[in-house]
Amino acid sequence: MTQTIADSTGTREGAVSAADQYNYDIVRKFTIMAIIWGVLGMTTGVYIASELAWPFLNFGIPEISFGRLRPVHTSAVIFGFGGSALFATSYYVVQRTCQTRLYSDTLANFTFWGWQVAIVISALNYVSGYTQSREYAEMTWPVDILIAVIWVVYFWIYTQTLRRRSQPHIYVANWFYMAFILATALLHIFNNMAMPVSLFSWESYSLHAGVQDAMTQWWYGHNAVGFFLTAAFLGMMYYFVPKQAERPVYSYRLSIVHFWALIFLYMWVGAHHLHWTALPDWTSTLAATFSILLLMPSWGGMINGIMTLSGAWEKLRTDPIMLFLITSLSFYGMSTFEGPLMSLKSVNALSHYTDWTVGHVHSGALGWVAMITIGSFYHLLPRLYGTRLFSQKLVYAHFFLATIGIVLYISAMWVAGIGQGLLLRAFDEYGNLAYTFIETVEFLHMPYAVRAIGGMFFVAGMLLLAYNAWMTIRQAKRENATADASIPAPAAH
Repeated sequence: MTQTIADSTGTREGAVSAADQYNYDIVRKFTIMAIIWGVLGMTTGVYIASELAWPFLNFGIPEISFGRLRPVHTSAVIFGFGGSALFATSYYVVQRTCQTRLYSDTLANFTFWGWQVAIVISALNYVSGYTQSREYAEMTWPVDILIAVIWVVYFWIYTQTLRRRSQPHIYVANWFYMAFILATALLHIFNNMAMPVSLFSWESYSLHAGVQDAMTQWWYGHNAVGFFLTAAFLGMMYYFVPKQAERPVYSYRLSIVHFWALIFLYMWVGAHHLHWTALPDWTSTLAATFSILLLMPSWGGMINGIMTLSGAWEKLRTDPIMLFLITSLSFYGMSTFEGPLMSLKSVNALSHYTDWTVGHVHSGALGWVAMITIGSFYHLLPRLYGTRLFSQKLVYAHFFLATIGIVLYISAMWVAGIGQGLLLRAFDEYGNLAYTFIETVEFLHMPYAVRAIGGMFFVAGMLLLAYNAWMTIRQAKRENATADASIPAPAAH
């Protein structure tokens, strides 16, 4: 069973008429800011990776130490780059598939400015030492309230746009975007329940305590990955892969099964982060069980995306954008196999508290999230500005830089993590630890250096994206100016 996407053309004439029919301005703004945050956040990531390999780069300055810049990196990449990309693509997709204009331009602009302000305030807080110390939820309580307000407005815009659709059918990409919006709201509110120290302080105390606090955090932490970094970007995949391939979705029925299975299973798996802790054993075992089951819908979605290219495989030889999209699905399949594997207690005993976890996260974050976003942006930019992409050759160069960077990064982290795990659990004939902690740190130097170099490759690719986007926009402005100049002036009366 296949499903085509009700949509209009990508030609210059089609883009111009679409710009009148739809709100492309908000999509452009979020797209540009996603690229900017991507460059800034990933550059910060390279710097802190370099600090771990070469500690003198701290320069004794607290504000640029690893501990303070690390949440700047994660927030800028996940929420700045990823979040802005999701706002941009979801606003674009809901308008094109519903064939109606976004519900409110004013409210959409509020989500844009509010989101950017929240990220900037958070970054300033982090370098100043203010954080909740909760993974992916370091933002302080005033920023959490601002984000909650933005998210309610986002939900309202999206649902009202869906209600006004001219198409009777709600395309599956919108299902994934709506699940992401609803689940993220639920996770954000319950994980950030806190009591402020005072109305004039950034600091607060969590309303949860002890092991309940840890369980709530990892219910949030893994589902931030599950809904913010997976379900939402699957919405992106279900629109942009068929559009770029110029083929219908391989199996629309499979996409619906994929949706319901993924949405049901993901909510249960967060506690697998807490194996070998004070959390009751049955809880983490249940989480591991659901993690294994999660492999089925994840790979179902990956296969559905890749098989959409059936009958058009030659595009992989001629279309660099398609290379980004299909490679991202390959990394999605790999990281969603690795995750359930690491949730097994026997494997987790080796991987827990090691850099293997960091490698796993980045195989998904760079290989899946960033690659699908970059491919979608290369598809979007010409259509948003009514022109051709400035350079296809730069897209090829970006693809190979990104791929080399990811392979270096995750390979280095696999070596670092598995090596750490083996060293930390090795015993001599007397039952004593065979290696000291400092020996494990010395072992990490080379993998950390390779990780930093891999990050440099990836950032170099992001700079090519930024340049290509900038030149595409300039090209569109020149073409529009030429077109305006060719229109004869009205005759004087």
